[in-house]
Amino acid sequence: MPNNVEEFNAYRSKMNEKLLTDNNKIIKRIFNLDTNAYRAGALDAKTKELLGLVASAVLRCDDCVKYHLESCRKQGANTDEIMETLSIATLIGGTITIPHLRRAYEYWEELRERKA
Repeated sequence: MPNNVEEFNAYRSKMNEKLLTDNNKIIKRIFNLDTNAYRAGALDAKTKELLGLVASAVLRCDDCVKYHLESCRKQGANTDEIMETLSIATLIGGTITIPHLRRAYEYWEELRERKA
């Protein structure tokens, strides 16, 4: 089985670098806005990442789900918090989100098996 975490991160890094090297002002501003939106403010960073995970699952963006799962882990989220978050996403998104829930769970398992 390929290492999904490493493959995802390698591809994401490579393509982000290419996109940002192209020097498009709008893309750079969107990336900057995204980075700053998840910094601690009135809500702590972990809560914001959990919210990002819900939105990503409801919108059925597997890449976004992976990104937010990793960010949630970095912010100290545990399995109970992730599962509760994904349960809300599934409730809101409906049964069409179940395949994404499966892939999210599989990715979370892989993250948990890795050293922190």
